[in-house]
Amino acid sequence: MNFVADENIDVPIVSALRLAGHEVTAIAEVDPSIDDEIVLESANRDRALLLTADTDFGELVFRQGRVSGGVILIRLAGLSSRRKADVVLNAIAAHGGEMSGRFTVIAARGVRIRRM
Repeated sequence: MNFVADENIDVPIVSALRLAGHEVTAIAEVDPSIDDEIVLESANRDRALLLTADTDFGELVFRQGRVSGGVILIRLAGLSSRRKADVVLNAIAAHGGEMSGRFTVIAARGVRIRRM
């Protein structure tokens, strides 16, 4: 799968996805501090799922009607970076086929996938 990782995504998550064979463009490596709208445009241009911990993307997608190929919101506060990476990898392995064009929330209690 192809991902754009917002700058707030932990490095171990990006590394784990790459090791699993996924393509990941990490905003922190490319152009940190760019505007959320540009991050979303980058994901759309690359036909990538956007990984973020920023709830502002829900505003962009649902309230402003911004088109998106899919957003994955990671809500795993309190877990170690390594544990977060494991949870994200497992969620993508189990539900990756359902995430395109959807707004997905990965939380410690489970995965929620919603149409946009």
